[in-house]
Amino acid sequence: MRFRHADEIWRDFPTLVPCAMFAVAIRPDVSVGGRLSPFTEVAKSRLAQAREAELPEIHAWRRAFAQMGLKPTQYRCAAESLLRRFRKEGALPRLHPIVDLCNAVSLAFAVPVAAFDVSAITGDLEVCYAAGDEEYLTFAGELERPDPGEVIFRDQAGRAHARRWTNRQSGLSAVGEKTSAALIVAEALHEGAASDVRSLMAALTGELAVCFEATPDAAVLSTSAPQFTFALR
Repeated sequence: MRFRHADEIWRDFPTLVPCAMFAVAIRPDVSVGGRLSPFTEVAKSRLAQAREAELPEIHAWRRAFAQMGLKPTQYRCAAESLLRRFRKEGALPRLHPIVDLCNAVSLAFAVPVAAFDVSAITGDLEVCYAAGDEEYLTFAGELERPDPGEVIFRDQAGRAHARRWTNRQSGLSAVGEKTSAALIVAEALHEGAASDVRSLMAALTGELAVCFEATPDAAVLSTSAPQFTFALR
C-alpha cells in the first residue's frame, strides 16, 4: 500500500513537511494513560504562554486554510481543535489507545496527527484536490461529497477519508475496537517543521513500540521522496 501527496499539493504548499507511520499489532485493551502526561504537560506549558491560534504551527495552518478559501475560525485544523478543547476543558476524552497517543502527541507539537484503519482503505491513499464525485462518510453515518478542489485524502475507490485536509476525518476509516493496523499521518507547514516533524515521528514511534510491542515503519516525506510504501501484514 502506498501513501503520498499529489504533485499539486507540493506545488501549492511548498513548506509542507509530512511524515507517515504504519503501526501493527494494534489492540483496544492497551493502557496508555501513564504515557500521555509528558505530552499534555508540554501543551499546558505552551498554552500558558499563548493561545493556540498564536502558536506558529497553528498560524501556518490558518494561512493554508485561508489559501484554500476557508475561514480559519470556522474550519480549524485538527491540532487547533484539540488544543482549543484541551485549553477549555483541561483534558481530552479517551477514545482508543492509539488515538489517545496521537492526540497527546498532537497537543505537544501543535501538529495535526491522523490515524486511519487501513482495512477500510481501498488501494493507495493520496492527499489531493477533490474532483467532487468522491464519497465521504461522516461519523453520524451520512454520506457527503467534498467540494471540487477541496483537499481530501482519497483512496482508489473514490472515497474521501478526510475533508478539508486536516479538518474532518471520515468515520469510515476511524480507528476502533476492531482495528489491528493503522496508518498514521502528521503534517506541518511552519518554519522549523522539518526538525519538529522528525521529533514528533520519533516520539510517537517510540510510544507505539512500547505500548504495542511492535516498531512501526516510518518515514518523513518530501518532494524528492514523496511516497510512503508499506506492506500490509
